[in-house]
Amino acid sequence: MEKILLIEDDLDMQTLISDYLKNYDFEVTAYDKPKEALEHLKKNSDAYVIVVLDLMLPQMDGFDVCKRIRQLSSVPIIISSARGELSDKILGFDLGADDYLAKPYEPRELVIRINAILRRSLSIVKTVGDFEIDADKHEIKIDALLLDLTKIEYDILHLFLLNNGKVLSRESISNSVTGIEYNSKDRTIDMHISNIRQKIGDDSKDPQYIKSIWGIGYKFIG
Repeated sequence: MEKILLIEDDLDMQTLISDYLKNYDFEVTAYDKPKEALEHLKKNSDAYVIVVLDLMLPQMDGFDVCKRIRQLSSVPIIISSARGELSDKILGFDLGADDYLAKPYEPRELVIRINAILRRSLSIVKTVGDFEIDADKHEIKIDALLLDLTKIEYDILHLFLLNNGKVLSRESISNSVTGIEYNSKDRTIDMHISNIRQKIGDDSKDPQYIKSIWGIGYKFIG
């Protein structure tokens, strides 16, 4: 059963959407407070196939929540909001949303949008430089050769590939990858990255792909 994270502070709307999605065999976890939802997503970044996000929320503006989700995870985001102006839609897409539904809408349309995103995510093999990602098969290839990766190694390399050219701190890596707890004195992340480097033929002294950024973390160059 595919899992959906719903962030919606209108409890009547939250119940309506949750119940409707459950009828289509989706498992829904719902939050009305965005800060709690973000804390949950930090610890469960790989658990959800889609986030359905309202924009008019307490604690934080919905666009800030969208931006924060995209920093934590590559999970697809569908904005569900009464703010239907074109400028809002453009900003939502610029911040990383994958779709935008202006309220009011029929719940069936949300199901159609969710299924469309899931079909795209399953059918597309992404290419980043010398690498190919098949998220459906949980596989990464380099120069068409399949890499023998553990789950954590796959998740870290996948995170790097999705953030090609960006500097990622060790803390942000631990927040995005299930199974790693961040500790500034712990070398666990460095150990996993050392293993990845060996498997992709990357020399740590003269790296082609994974560059160490002193005092911060790493940057992947595809």
